[in-house]
Parts: sequence; C-alpha cells; structure tokens
Amino acid sequence: MKKQSLPSNPSLTNTSSVLPYQTARLRDHYLLGKKLGQGQFGTTYLCTQKSTGKLFACKSIPKRKLLCKEDYDDVWREIQIMHHLSEHPNVVQIQGTYEDSVFVHLVMELCGGGELFDRIIQKGHYSEKEAVKLIKTIVGVVEACHSLGVMHRDLKPENFLFDNHGEDSKMKATDFGLSVFYKPGQAFGDVVGSPYYVAPEVLCKHYGPEVDVWSAGVILYILLSETEAGIFRQILHGKLDFVSEPWPSISESAKDLVKQMLERDPKKRISAHEVLCHPWIVDDTVAPDKPLDSAVLSRLKHFSAMNKLKKMALRVIAERLSEEEIGGLKELFKMIDTDNSGTITFEELKEGLKKVGSNLMESEIKSLMDAADIDNNGTIDYGEFLAATLHLNKMEREENLVAAFSYFDKDGSGYITIDELQQACQDFGLGDVHLDETIKEIDLDNDGKIDYGEFVAMMKQSDGSVGQSRTMKGNLNFNISDAFGVDESS
Repeated sequence: MKKQSLPSNPSLTNTSSVLPYQTARLRDHYLLGKKLGQGQFGTTYLCTQKSTGKLFACKSIPKRKLLCKEDYDDVWREIQIMHHLSEHPNVVQIQGTYEDSVFVHLVMELCGGGELFDRIIQKGHYSEKEAVKLIKTIVGVVEACHSLGVMHRDLKPENFLFDNHGEDSKMKATDFGLSVFYKPGQAFGDVVGSPYYVAPEVLCKHYGPEVDVWSAGVILYILLSETEAGIFRQILHGKLDFVSEPWPSISESAKDLVKQMLERDPKKRISAHEVLCHPWIVDDTVAPDKPLDSAVLSRLKHFSAMNKLKKMALRVIAERLSEEEIGGLKELFKMIDTDNSGTITFEELKEGLKKVGSNLMESEIKSLMDAADIDNNGTIDYGEFLAATLHLNKMEREENLVAAFSYFDKDGSGYITIDELQQACQDFGLGDVHLDETIKEIDLDNDGKIDYGEFVAMMKQSDGSVGQSRTMKGNLNFNISDAFGVDESS
C-alpha cells in the first residue's frame, strides 16, 4: 500500500475560493429558512435538509467580506478546527461545508435553546451547584481544545448555546472563527477576542492558551455575581470584589478557584486540567474515576489494542478523508515532527510528550511507538499517525466501512479470505503475520472467511479489542492524564 505523505498547506491558487476543492450547491440539499443570528462575518439561518426534513443551522459567510488571503485562511481554519473537535459532546457538530461564487456555508447542528448570555441575564446569578455544572462544561471544552492543539481565543457566554429550552439541556461551544492551532511555547501577538473577556496579556501582544482559562474565569465570576458592567472593569484591573453581595455567602473554595483563573500572570495561572481537578469542581462525595487520558494518547491506547486487520482498515479510511477532516491531526503531527521529516522518531515522540508536561518512562513511550508503527520500521509516518489518532465517529461512517472492506476484498466476492488478508499485510509492509487467530475471532459463523457484517461488527467494537488486545504490547495502564490535557470523549 502506498504510504500517505504529509500534504502541504492548501494554497489559494484562485483567491475567489476558500475551499481547496469544489462542493455541491447548498440549495440542492438544504432549504434556507429564517435568520437566527448575525455575527461579524456571517449570518446564521435555520435550514432544512431536503432528504430527511431534519433542521440544522447554516452560517453563511459573504465572500465580499473576505478582503485578503488571511481572511480566506481564517475561514478554512475554522472549518478544519470544527472537524478536529467534532467528537466532543459539548462542541456544536459541523454537518457539511458548501461554497459558491458568493458565499461559504457551514451547516451545523441546530441548538435551539438560546445563548448562555441570555440565561445569565434572565437568572441574575447562579447557585454554586448550578455554576459548577456550567463551568465544568466550559472548561472541559477548553481542555479538549488545548489537548488537541487548539486555542479558542473568543470564549464568552454568547458563544455557548443550549440544545433546547429545558433545564436539563446540553450546552455546546460554537464560533471557532478566531481559533488557531498552536504549539507548546508558541507566542501569539494579534489582539483578538471580546473586550470584557480578553486576558491582560492579549493587550500586551504576547500570549498563549492561558488566555482561554482567563476568559472562562470571567464567565465563572459573572455566573456567581450579579451581572453589571462594573464587574468587567474590576476584573480587567485585577480588583476582584469578594465583599459585595452575593460573595459573603459564597464558599471560600469557589473564591479560590476564581482567583486562580483570574491570575494576571499567565505563568502562575491555573491550567484547564487543574481547574477540572480543583476541589470546588470535583465532587468529593463521588469516588474519583481513574485518571483520564489525553485525546491523543487515549486514541493511541485504543489503537494498540486493535488487531492487524482493524489497524490496516483505519489506515485505508484515513487515506480517503478530506483535508478539512484531518487538518487538525496534521497540525498535531507537525507539532511532534520537529525536524519536518514526515516521520516521528522515538526521540521526537518523547520530546513532544515532555513539552506538554508528561513524565512517561521510556518503556511506556516505546509502547506508544509500537502501537502506531504499523509497518514496524521504527518510526511513525503521517499515514500511521492519522490511522492511530482518528476518532471513532469517522471510522464508523458507512461509506468509510464499505471502502475499507472493498480494499481487502480484492476479488469482489463479498468475503475477505485469509489469502487476501495475508496479501494486504504484505502491501502494508507487515511481512508474514500469523492471522489464524485474528480470523477466528472475527469470523462469527466459523466459515473461515470474513463477510461484511462480521467486518462491521469488528470495526464497531467499542473497546477496539479483538485478538491482539489479549497480548497487548507493553503495559499502557499508566497515568498520562496530563500529557496533552484531558479529553473525556476520546
């Protein structure tokens, strides 16, 4: 099988196009309805999918407002970041992207319950119990972003929507128009964000992902306070009022967390992961779960437990995904591949993990290398990295499963035989692999071959384990919750 090479950044050979490919016409698939909202660049409409009647939201961006290449790049990056975060339960899901001569359209899930901002205004202030629930969701999104190399840069109550009007509705982050990919230690200088929520270091034009924690801290402060404009001036000047009502009746633990999130020195400011571990957030009455792994390392661990067929199938699926779907993983790969060679060595993986605060033993890092290095050549190439870090929602799409099965079923018989599987192993550079046990575990009707139903059952197995999981290389049950941050949905 031909190795997938690392693609270059999409360049705008034609400045009238945002996407590096042609799309279908939006109106062939959707009916646009009433206007739902207006942003700086785009207008959001209610839209109906013609084939199903389902309701979605469509953000339409007029291309006349995109005045330079950087504006085009910003829209393309927003699309990639939404795909990159698509598995998180508290991020608005992107459904599809369309472009014509006048607009770029982003079709997303519809959140009909209104903005967090409106609920704050309506409520005045929240109880501590209610505030914990909301800030846990907000900071959970922040940590998921940071664990996947994304800085949001525009966190505010207007950018969190509820999926319905009920008290138990789910809150979701939206509007990644100012979000960027970043590398550990990288400093940014462009002044972006919303005045009330922007961190002090943004105004000094030298900042990193800590700005998202500050913004979340401002949101927490106003959740617990009466909402008035003076609050924002106090926060920005570092004068937090814990004397006025309702602060005397608020717990010391809550005040401590607010102070740590609104620490003016970003080097001393609490991280998103530390916020989620703070005593005010953690419910002491519930036994703590085992430490959560980061997004990337969690996926690597799942991948390591898969049998050879499933690993190869993921490689096939990875190669057919669009660049907007894998753009975020490309940025993560580049972050670790420091010499830009197109492969990740053991030393690069070790250094990459160390940069983000991990203290793994060499044997543990070696286990991660072995998990992703499908052809056992000692390095992780771009295609292997994609296969090992793809999220399950992409793996389980029907068209991807059909394509992967067809790749192995060379003669089109409707079955994968042991000979075809052996040939695939050779194509992937795996050499002679003993596959009898793998076939036996997947072959539910014991006819010596794998049909499509059996293949799908294997691919959709939630624990990712058949065959090799029992003899998993190395012990991966180590504490790596701080390696790339935590992603609860991975």
